[in-house]
Amino acid sequence: MKTSDFDYSLPPELIAQTPIEPRDHSRLLVVNRSQGSIEHRHFYDIIEYLREGDVMVFNESRVLPARLKGRNSRSGGHVEILLLRRREYGVWEALGKPGRRLRRGVVIELKSGARAEVIGEGYRGARTIRVDDESGLKQAGEVPLPPYIHEPLADPERYQTVYAWEDGSVAAPTAGLHFTEALLDKIRAKGVRCLFTTLHVGLDTFRPVAEDDPRQHVIYREYGRVPAKVAYDLNIAQQAKRRIICIGTTTVRLLEQAALLSPAALEPFEGLVELFILPGHRFRMVDAMVTNFHLPRSTLLMLVTAFGGKELIDKAYMEAIAERYRFYSFGDAMLII
Repeated sequence: MKTSDFDYSLPPELIAQTPIEPRDHSRLLVVNRSQGSIEHRHFYDIIEYLREGDVMVFNESRVLPARLKGRNSRSGGHVEILLLRRREYGVWEALGKPGRRLRRGVVIELKSGARAEVIGEGYRGARTIRVDDESGLKQAGEVPLPPYIHEPLADPERYQTVYAWEDGSVAAPTAGLHFTEALLDKIRAKGVRCLFTTLHVGLDTFRPVAEDDPRQHVIYREYGRVPAKVAYDLNIAQQAKRRIICIGTTTVRLLEQAALLSPAALEPFEGLVELFILPGHRFRMVDAMVTNFHLPRSTLLMLVTAFGGKELIDKAYMEAIAERYRFYSFGDAMLII
């Protein structure tokens, strides 16, 4: 297996720069694994592929206003910080630009009036910073859009799911962006159970794998939580042979991580998720998934390939490009059943 096996060429104009309105009017590529077939629909048609008793699992993490701007108190130069993960109150893992100047001991004066000191240097340019006044971060920060989106976002809430609740992600769990409150009501009315978990999306969502052998890649660890009631409901669903449908790769990784730790029956989970799913992984919890189209050479594309099979996923991506689907965070979706 090579990282180049997960590469493909995408015309730049297919990278969606703005979200579709309404949310559920994006296109939906339906991939049927048992039949090897592909259908072209709209996202609101997803209701036709659901049946009573299905369980859908969502990630209710909310995107932090994690991009902070300020100046280096030593040089006076402009500094931009991207918060990645809170270690404890006031202490964060972060990336900074220009990274070479952000050495241990440097103090950054943020626009909010707060000060952030670099207290550690880590893997691949990561920094540990301590903020003296965390209460002002929300007011000072901006929602960080991925680097391939160049258009300004008129409404920052459009980069949040309608059910987002708990701050913690640096990128949206984008498969959930297609759902509206009205569509969720229709899904529940059909007898589908909607369960909510948390996984705070981190750096690997838009960082390509640099190693030639993807098995050498160290995935960024992300905080996740499966509440006790959710674990109980998922165990009941599996015993009754009901389908578990994950909304996004984040919920897939979270449930599969939890299942590895408690193989007999899913137990409540809270901790860091570091499972890297590659082809050959045996899925224990997931029967179907909704996902967006992912970047070449990314851990997310590798996960989707592991679930759908390389030949079928390659075919789906080629067909999506030929049919001019919109790609990445504000793009269209796939349902893999």
